[in-house]
Parts: sequence; structure tokens; C-alpha cells
Amino acid sequence: MRACHVEPTVAVTLFATALAAAGGRTRAGVVAVAAAVGTGQLSVGWSNDLVDRGRDAAGGRTDKPIVVDGLAPAMVAGAAATALVACVPLSFLSGGRAGSAHLAAVAGGWAYNFGLKATPLSVVPYAVSFALLPASVVLGLPGHPTPPWWLPLAGALLGSGAHFANVLPDLDADARTGVRGLPQRLGPVGVRASAALLLAAGSVVAVLGPGHPRGWQVGALAAVAGLTGLGLRLGDRHAFRAAMAVAAIDVALVVAAGTRPA
Repeated sequence: MRACHVEPTVAVTLFATALAAAGGRTRAGVVAVAAAVGTGQLSVGWSNDLVDRGRDAAGGRTDKPIVVDGLAPAMVAGAAATALVACVPLSFLSGGRAGSAHLAAVAGGWAYNFGLKATPLSVVPYAVSFALLPASVVLGLPGHPTPPWWLPLAGALLGSGAHFANVLPDLDADARTGVRGLPQRLGPVGVRASAALLLAAGSVVAVLGPGHPRGWQVGALAAVAGLTGLGLRLGDRHAFRAAMAVAAIDVALVVAAGTRPA
């Protein structure tokens, strides 16, 4: 389980599940979303540790079971393949359009692991996959409605900001092991600024996109503005925590806005 990237796997699955519940999915529909997203995220997490095992060993990563605990790569490969195979029928439980959108989002995660991670296009899978994920939840509603314009945009901004924030604690290790994605090419200052501004933009879209913002949503934007300012001034570790706090607010704003179709 430690090799599947537990925190992001649980966080993304809970986000999609909460969004499905807020959108009025039946209990069975909510369970279907949770199962599809959960297996998809497991496959992405396990494949990431599998592909990166040599780089993780070179970087001295002590949190990777394949590197420090002798976990067999073949076992991780089998787990990733099993999760991916299970994800296909589970995704299509929500319908053809929803299933296709979700599987495309999962494919983005695999594309990141298998090459895009180390290129200037490293942010693209995050933007595309996090746009498709909430869209797939809406497409699974009765009648398969078109997602509102702001929902995939907010998801793309949230995913892109999370990508920049996620690399902040690992910039030194990435430099040692030759990871040259877009954030690593921008350097610490550029990464902090990109993470803060992208996540703040996601908050604005989530609040203003549906129209008629409530008082607490405006208050959330004020909190985001304050955290964004802190994130631009603090060192990498504290900036990472500030960015994660903004990401949590973004998720709450998107879920609270619901999945009203366009």
C-alpha cells in the first residue's frame, strides 16, 4: 500500500466521490465512481514507483518500498496491471462517455509516469486529467449532461497547481537524478509562484464560474489570497504546505458548487 502513493490516491478518490454525491448520484452511482477512481489512482501510483525505482534508488529515497524494503518489482507490476484492468469495467458502470473520459484521465497519469514527467510538457497530463476527472462525474449523471464550462477549467488549474506544489519538497533530489520537468526547469522561485497563482486562479473560477457566490465562498477567496501571498514569500517546505491548504480549499469550493450541468 505504501507503494501506491497513499495520500494522493485517497485524496483524489475522495474528491471524485464527494463530487458525485454532491451532484445527486445514487448510492450505487457514488460507489461506482469511488471504485473506478480508486482503482485508476492505484494503477497510476504503483506504476509510478515501478518506473521510477532506479531513479528513487539513486536519489536515496527512503520512503519507497521497492528501494528500501525489498518489495519485488514484479509484485508492483502485477498490482498496477490488476488495478488498471479492473478500472476499465468499473469506469463504464457510469456510461460510455463518463467511462471514456475517466479512462483518458487515467491514461494521462500513465503518460506522465512513462516519459512526460521529465519533459517541459510534464504539466500537461495534470491539466488534462484533472479537467477530465470532474467532467467524467457529470457525464455519468442521468441523461449524461454536458459539464458546466467552469468545472473542467477549475480542475485543470487545480491539477496544474498541484503538480508545481508537489515537486517543491523534491527539487534537490530531482536535480540529482536528472528529472527535468517544467517545474524543475523554472527553479524554486518559479515553482512557488506557479503553484500559488494556478491554485488561486482555480479558486476564483470555482467561486465565480457558477455565479452568485455566497458569503463563505468570498471568505474562502480571501483566505486563498492570504495563503497565496504567504506561499510566494516562504521557503519551499512552508510554501508546499500553504499550496496544499489552498488546494484543499479549491476542492471544497468545487464540491460545494456541485455538478450542475451547463
